[in-house]
Amino acid sequence: MLTHLSVRGAREHNLKDVDVDIPRETLTVITGLSGSGKSSLAFDTIYAEGQRRYVESLSAYARQFLEMMQKPDVDHIEGLSPAISIEQKTTSRNPRSTVATVTEIYDYMRLLWARVGIPYSPATGEPIAAQTVSQMVDRTMALPEGTRLYLLAPVVRGRKGEYRKELAEWQKAGFTRVRIDGVFHDIDEAPALDKKYKHDIEVVVDRLVVREGIETRLADSLETALKLADGLVYLDPADPAPKDPPGAERTGVAEALEEASERNVLATHAPPGRITFSEKFACPVSGFTIAEIEPRLFSFNAPQGACPGCDGLGEKQLFDPELIVPNEHLSIKKGAIVPWARSNPPSPYYMQVLGSLAREFDFSMETPWKDLPAEIHDIILNGTHGRPVTLRFIDGRKSYEVVKPFDGVIANLNRRLLQTESAWMREELAKYQTPQPCEVCHGARLRPEPLAVKIAGEHISQATARSVRHALEWFETLHEKLTDTQNEIARAILKEINERLGFLNNVGLDYLNLDRTSGTLSGGESQRIRLASQIGSGLSGVLYVLDEPSIGLHQRDNDRLLVTLKRLRDLGNTVLVVEHDEDAIRQADYVIDMGPGAGVHGGSVVAAGTLADVLASKDSLTADYLTGRRAVPLPERRRKGTGKKLTLAGATANNLKSVTASIPLGTFTCITGVSGSGKSSFTIDTLYAAAARHLNGARLTAGRYEKIDGLQYLDKVIDIDQSPIGRTPRSNPATYTGAFTNIRDWFAGLPEAQARGYKPGRFSFNVKGGRCEACSGDGLIKIEMHFLPDVYVTCDVCHGQRYNRETLEVKFKGRSIADVLDMTVEDAVEFFKAVPPIRDKMAMLAEVGLGYIKVGQQATTLSGGEAQRVKLAKELSRRATGQTLYILDEPTTGLHFEDVRKLLEVLHALVEQGNTVVVIEHNLEVIKTADWIIDLGPEGGDKGGEIVAEGTPEDVAAETRSYTGQYLKDILARSERVESGPAIKLGKARAKAPKREREGAE
Repeated sequence: MLTHLSVRGAREHNLKDVDVDIPRETLTVITGLSGSGKSSLAFDTIYAEGQRRYVESLSAYARQFLEMMQKPDVDHIEGLSPAISIEQKTTSRNPRSTVATVTEIYDYMRLLWARVGIPYSPATGEPIAAQTVSQMVDRTMALPEGTRLYLLAPVVRGRKGEYRKELAEWQKAGFTRVRIDGVFHDIDEAPALDKKYKHDIEVVVDRLVVREGIETRLADSLETALKLADGLVYLDPADPAPKDPPGAERTGVAEALEEASERNVLATHAPPGRITFSEKFACPVSGFTIAEIEPRLFSFNAPQGACPGCDGLGEKQLFDPELIVPNEHLSIKKGAIVPWARSNPPSPYYMQVLGSLAREFDFSMETPWKDLPAEIHDIILNGTHGRPVTLRFIDGRKSYEVVKPFDGVIANLNRRLLQTESAWMREELAKYQTPQPCEVCHGARLRPEPLAVKIAGEHISQATARSVRHALEWFETLHEKLTDTQNEIARAILKEINERLGFLNNVGLDYLNLDRTSGTLSGGESQRIRLASQIGSGLSGVLYVLDEPSIGLHQRDNDRLLVTLKRLRDLGNTVLVVEHDEDAIRQADYVIDMGPGAGVHGGSVVAAGTLADVLASKDSLTADYLTGRRAVPLPERRRKGTGKKLTLAGATANNLKSVTASIPLGTFTCITGVSGSGKSSFTIDTLYAAAARHLNGARLTAGRYEKIDGLQYLDKVIDIDQSPIGRTPRSNPATYTGAFTNIRDWFAGLPEAQARGYKPGRFSFNVKGGRCEACSGDGLIKIEMHFLPDVYVTCDVCHGQRYNRETLEVKFKGRSIADVLDMTVEDAVEFFKAVPPIRDKMAMLAEVGLGYIKVGQQATTLSGGEAQRVKLAKELSRRATGQTLYILDEPTTGLHFEDVRKLLEVLHALVEQGNTVVVIEHNLEVIKTADWIIDLGPEGGDKGGEIVAEGTPEDVAAETRSYTGQYLKDILARSERVESGPAIKLGKARAKAPKREREGAE
C-alpha cells in the first residue's frame, strides 16, 4: 500500500530538481516566501500531473470537452490520487449565479417548494384548490356568446426533442391538427423539429363557439385535453377579438377576453386572451392559475419562473441621478448635468433647452445645483410630466419657439441609449447607470406564480434572502411547521439542505446571504464556498490542493476552517494547502518550507517534516518567525497624525448601522473586524467612493451616508486592490508601471538605434515594425489540436524573443530589449543603475517584495497579491504630495512573514511623508503596527455593522467586546518580549526616497 506521494526531479518554473515525499491522508502545508515555488510545486506540478493523468484515462471523445494540461517538467510522481484544485480565483461573474445556486442549495429548495409548497391566491390570500371540469365549463360559458375558441392540450412545454413518434401517436388517436411554436399545422404536414432547440406543441382538441347547448361537448373535450396534457388546458381565441363600437361601454367580448387574460398570468409567451385551466391549482374567485408546480417554476434562470420585468436578474440598469449630477456644488452653466455638458460633439441644443426651462420656471442657471429647489431637480431630470412648456432655440441668426412637454434628461438618455448603434456611445452612457431593484418583482427575481407558493407562510425568495446562519436556524426547525405527509416528502430534501448550510457555516461563511450574487464575493469567500461543496460531496481517496483558504478570514474563524480541513482529511483524503497562516502551519500534520529566497533564489525545499522538524531548521525563515528568532517589530511610537481628521458620518451601506468614524490624517489606520462585519462596506463602498467622487471626479455611486468632512485636507485618493493589472498576456509589470516606455526610449536613444533611424515604437511588441510578425509579438504560436489540448510552441522565427532580428541587434551592455524583459526585477535594478527613470521604477517593485518576478512577466500569471503590489509600486514611484489617501484591501494576501515586514516598511514610509494609509486587514502582524484601529462587529452580517472599538492597538486590546482585541492582546504581549534585532525599524526604510524621485524627474 502506498503511504507517500513522492515527487522526483520537479523543475517547473523556478523549482530546482525538487524531491519531496508527502504522507498520504494528511493535512500538509506548503509555506515559504512569495515566489519561492510553493504554487509551482503544489499546483503546476502535483495537481497538473494528477489532472493530466485523469483526463488521459478518458476516451478521445470525452477528452475533447475537457481542459487538458501539458505534462509538467518533473521526472516522475508516485502515489498520486485523483486531484481537485480549489484556487483563489472567484466563482462565476454571471449575475445569475448566487451563493445558493453555486452550492446547489437552491436546487434542493426548488424541489422542496415544488413538492411541499402550498399555492395561495394573491387576490384572496386563500390556498388555491384544484379546478374541476364543471368549474372550467362554467368559466367558459361565462364568456360572451359568439366567442370563438380553440381548445388546446399543451402536450410539450419548452422541451427539446424531435417528437416524431409522439406526433404519429396523436394522429393515430384521431387528432388532426397541432400548433407547433405558435404556428398551426396538420399533423401529417408537421415540420421536422430540431432536437437541439426547445419547442411548444399543443394538440387541437376542439374548436368551439360559445352558445347554449355546448356544455356536454365542452366537458367531454376538456376531459380529453386534461388527460392528454396531464391536467392542463389552454383556451385561445380562434381569431382576433372583436372590437367594441366607438363610445360603447367596455363590456363586450374584447373586454371579457382581456380580463380573462389578465387573470391568467401563467404562460411564458401566452397569446392575448388565453385562458389557462388546470385541474391541479387555480383560484375559482380571481381566476389566478398555476399550470404546474415543478422545480423549474422556481428557477429564475428558466422562462417558466423568471420575472418578465428583469428576466430573472432582480435588478435593472437604470440612469442614476447621482451619476448624472455627481458634483452638486456646480451650477448648470458650469456643467452640473455631466452627460449633457460632455456631449460629443458639444451641442448648444441642450443648453438652450435648459435656458428655456430656467425662463419658464424662474430659476438661475448660475445657481449651484444643491441650492435649486427639489421641484426644479425633478423637472430637469424627469420632465414636466405632460405639461407643455415654451422652448426657445437659436439656429444661426434665426430664432424660433416650440411648445411641447419636456421629457427630462433621463428620458433623453434612455432614448439615446435605445437608438444609438455606436458601441462607444452605449459604453459612455452606461457610465451614468447603476443597478436598481426591478419594479415588477422588487428584487425577488421570480414571476407571481412561484411567489404564490409558500411553505410555513414564506415563498422561496424570502427564504433565500436569509443569511446562512438564519437559514440554518429556519430549515432545522421547519419540520415542526409541516404536516406528517409533508414531513415524509421533505425529510430527505431537508437533510441535504441542512448539511450544505452546515458546511458553509463551518467554514466561516455564516454571514453570507443565500441570494448574494457570486460575482460580489472575495477570492477567499469563493474558495471556502467551493471547499464546503467538496465536503458535501463526501469523496475519499482524493488529493485536494488549496490556495490560501484563510484569505479574508478573521483569526476567530480560522479554527472553524482548520476543523473543516481536518474533516476533509479524516474522510480519507490528502489535503495539500499553500498557506502562510501561523495557525494552519502549527496544526498541520506535515510542513514543507520552500526557499530560501524568491524567484531564482528559491525553488528548493529548505525544511520538510513535522512542525518540530521545521522549527529545528536553522535555514528556515518560517521557523525564525514561528520561534520568535525574527519578528515584525512594534513601532517606536504611535503617530498622532497631523491633528486633522477625515470623518464619515451616518454610513448605512449593506449591513452598516449608521456608522460614524474618524480617521486621523497622517496615520497608518487599520479597519478590522470579523468576516462580514462591514469593513469593505465602510471603507471601499462608502469612504473610497465618496472621496473618489469629490477628489478624483470619479463616476462612482457611494453607499448611503449623511456627510463626510476633512476631504479638503487631501488632494487625491488611491484604491489599491487585487484586481489584475491586465487581462491579456501583453500586459506586464513593465508596461503597467510605465517603465517599458522609459526602456523603449532608452533603446531608441542608443547610437546603433539612431544610426538605423529607429524610433521608440520599433521596440514595442504590440505594433508592427520591430516585433516578430510570425507570432505577432507573442513569442508563442498556438496550435489547435482539436480533442487534445491546444499546444503553445515557441515561435521558430524569433525563438520566443518577440522581436525581429534587426531590432534584437540593438544592444545595451550586450543585452537586447528581449533580454531586458526576461530579467528579474532585481537584476534590472542593477542593470539600469545609471538610468534613474527605469532604475527607480524597478527599485520600487523590488522594495514591495517583487524582486523575483520578471520585468516582462505576463499579467495573467501574477497572483492577486502580486498584482496589488505592482499597483502599489506604481503609486510609490509617483512624486509624493504628502496629502494622499491610500486605501488597501488586505495587502498581505499571499505574503510570508518576511514579505509582510518588507511591505510594512513601505507603507509606514508613505505615512512618514505625511500621507494617510487605510488598510482593511486581518493579519495581526500588520494590525499591531497601526497608529489607529477602527474595529467593526461584533459579529458578521446583520449582527455586525457597528463600531466595537476604536483607538490605538493598546486601546482596542483592552476592549472585551472586540474579537480583534482579544487576539491583539496576546500578540502585543509576545511582541514586547521579542528582541527586534533582525528586524528593521518601521517608517525609516524610505528616508532617501524623495531624493531618488528627484533624480528620476531630472
